[in-house]
Amino acid sequence: MNMILVLVPKITQRLRYVIDLVLHEQLGFIVDITTDETIFHAYEGVKLSYGENHSGNIFFLKATQLLFEREIFSQELKPFVYAGETAFFPVFNKESALPFDIFAAVFYLVSRYEEYIPFVKDKHGRFQALSSVLFELNILQKPIVNIWCLQLGQRLQEHFNGLKLPERKYHFIPTYDIDAAWAYKNKGIIRSTGSFISNLFDKNFAEMKVRYNVLRGKRHDPYDTFDLQLDLQHTYQLRPVYFILFADYGAYDKNIPIESTEFQELIKRLGDYADIGIHPSYASFDDKTKLKSEVYQLSRILNRDIAKSRQHFLRMNLPMTYHNLIDLDIKEDYTMGYASQPGFRAGIADSFFFYDLDHDGPTPLRVHPFALMDGTMRDYLNMEPNAAIELARNLIRETKKVNGTFITLWHNETLSDAKRWAGWLDVYKQIIIEAIQ
Repeated sequence: MNMILVLVPKITQRLRYVIDLVLHEQLGFIVDITTDETIFHAYEGVKLSYGENHSGNIFFLKATQLLFEREIFSQELKPFVYAGETAFFPVFNKESALPFDIFAAVFYLVSRYEEYIPFVKDKHGRFQALSSVLFELNILQKPIVNIWCLQLGQRLQEHFNGLKLPERKYHFIPTYDIDAAWAYKNKGIIRSTGSFISNLFDKNFAEMKVRYNVLRGKRHDPYDTFDLQLDLQHTYQLRPVYFILFADYGAYDKNIPIESTEFQELIKRLGDYADIGIHPSYASFDDKTKLKSEVYQLSRILNRDIAKSRQHFLRMNLPMTYHNLIDLDIKEDYTMGYASQPGFRAGIADSFFFYDLDHDGPTPLRVHPFALMDGTMRDYLNMEPNAAIELARNLIRETKKVNGTFITLWHNETLSDAKRWAGWLDVYKQIIIEAIQ
């Protein structure tokens, strides 16, 4: 692995974080940072200068002020096109290897800087995709951070003759949210009776008949697609991640009662073939005590620590949501994506450590962005199956171009191939085939 020395005018937490992300995690360098010009000029290996001024035949990147600030201000991005791709934070210095401050641009996106500026929330208290700069610039479906890093890598190779960068590998990670393990079974006498009464009141006799036959064991529960999922895992050699809603019943939390023996056995069974994480309930969004109880209960059933999480309804309030997860020893979060739009919420098709802007420092929480969710295509965009496959194909293509990680978010009910999800089982199979090729 190559070593690179970076000369900067001042070392800040922001600067150290993003230089490590770009130069180490994306480009594969061992990184050292210095403010000492004597040490820098004496070094004979790969080196770059990041700052205000250019000196000699040095690989130089002109800096803006973002990474040397501590406060959070509204930023003027000034987007433009470079080498066929959108960039922002332009710099006006012909000696700079890139015409934009790549470190500032990457930091702005992966730190989710725009989510700390006042914004209009949706009905679930979420930052909306339509408010994001990536959506406004029509590049939400491009892993622009990865693209910028490849541009920097190319310029370094041009400057340092013979420089070879490690080859990155593309990965595919399927994930599932289990919001309701069964449509009719194992919901308890009170909920089942209430549903029968509701169907009777609505004169929905067909639904009553289906519910009755499922509960009598004469018909398969449509949400019970777990054997199918395990078959897909075996056929295509997949190692998915499951996020289990393991919470008390509520307006938006309607999974099976956690006391259900069959539900607990299902969780243990899934845990034999996949990684299991918590799907924190809607009600625990701003209640850390409730969240702690949910994590503990799931951990107790599996007899293992719970280290992964994804928020129910993708409800996320930065940095509070991530503070709560870190306090409960959650190591990885998979919430980073939008419900209403496909694409790369943080502009990157790889995991990264969460940077806490409020405390102005990195954290140990690893964020895994997903790019595509079933409900986005069916419920928000009203897409037909063929259009959904084409959308997925484009996202996969973009991810493979940068050798990134493509993560999908699916639900067990989507694979029922029934009612509003008729035809969508084939969509999922086609996406898997595209993703693993």
